[in-house]
Amino acid sequence: MKTKGLYSIGLTAIVFVIIAVVALFLFYPINKGNETTYLYIDKDDNVDSIARKMSVECNCLGAATVMTLARHTDYAENILTGRYEIDKSVGSLLFFRKMRNGQQKPIMLTVKSVRTKEQLAENLSKKLMLDKEDLLAYMNNNDSCKKYGLDTATIITLFIPNTYGVYWNVSADKLLKRMYSEAEKFWSKDRLNKASSLGLSKEEVMTLASIVEEETANEAEKPRVAGMYYNRLRKPMPLQADPTIKFVLKDFAITRIYHNMLFVKSPYNTYMNEGLPPGPIRVPSVAGIDAVLNLEHHDYIYMCAKEDFSGTHNFAITYEEHLQNAARYSKALNERNIGKYGTNKE
Repeated sequence: MKTKGLYSIGLTAIVFVIIAVVALFLFYPINKGNETTYLYIDKDDNVDSIARKMSVECNCLGAATVMTLARHTDYAENILTGRYEIDKSVGSLLFFRKMRNGQQKPIMLTVKSVRTKEQLAENLSKKLMLDKEDLLAYMNNNDSCKKYGLDTATIITLFIPNTYGVYWNVSADKLLKRMYSEAEKFWSKDRLNKASSLGLSKEEVMTLASIVEEETANEAEKPRVAGMYYNRLRKPMPLQADPTIKFVLKDFAITRIYHNMLFVKSPYNTYMNEGLPPGPIRVPSVAGIDAVLNLEHHDYIYMCAKEDFSGTHNFAITYEEHLQNAARYSKALNERNIGKYGTNKE
């Protein structure tokens, strides 16, 4: 009896040891340190490549346990892409469940005010699994754009500069659906009413805002610049916005617009075409959009950069007054050897 009792105690001890070892493997934190890290699983990954990634982000015991679980289940046939959080408290079993079930941690994606769709796609792709070319192809596809009542020229109006929580492996289609949803929230009743009072659509407001954004970095001046261009739209007369020429030429480093540049054929050339261009020439900032919606009502129809190179402008009602402003600016340009001839017809 005594022998049986000792045997039973020994067996129980072994069982407890086994349970303790299993628990250690399954529940011991896999994080290497105190800082939260992330495991990125993309569409090209398999069990072996995931194991290599885990060996970098996790401690040896944790990585080995997770991959043991993966190899003894059907995980290899059901790999889900995503960005998986490895915090200081997560154990092997819990982390494996996250991987198996696709329980990702969203990233904070910042949409910036940039000049072109190419720049927009490049910036976003740096934070997402989504390739730049795939996102560009989606935005340049008319069928994709029609889902939102837009075209390839206006599709960027869905992107309101802000920071959004999205999944790292989001598709182009789901990303645009999310941006559409966020844009709908942005266009509050108040903003829509202001646009309506100006006789402009949301897309036209953002197109005008993109020009204003390129004309001045001075926030206080933006409503006045917007008011000047709005006056030209109502006349009607060509906007003659130099930034549209830079957009057509894809050269944003130009410091002075020359006469021969004004004849480049493009619907975005506001010297040759009246009205707004087909779409924004950049992703305008929220401040730029609101500057148009709250534009300054005045009688100015001309503006010219100030001769002190402060980044602000002189405004004029008459062409004669504008010519005087332009002459001063032209003289200042010549004194600095910034070309000899500019249009000065902003």
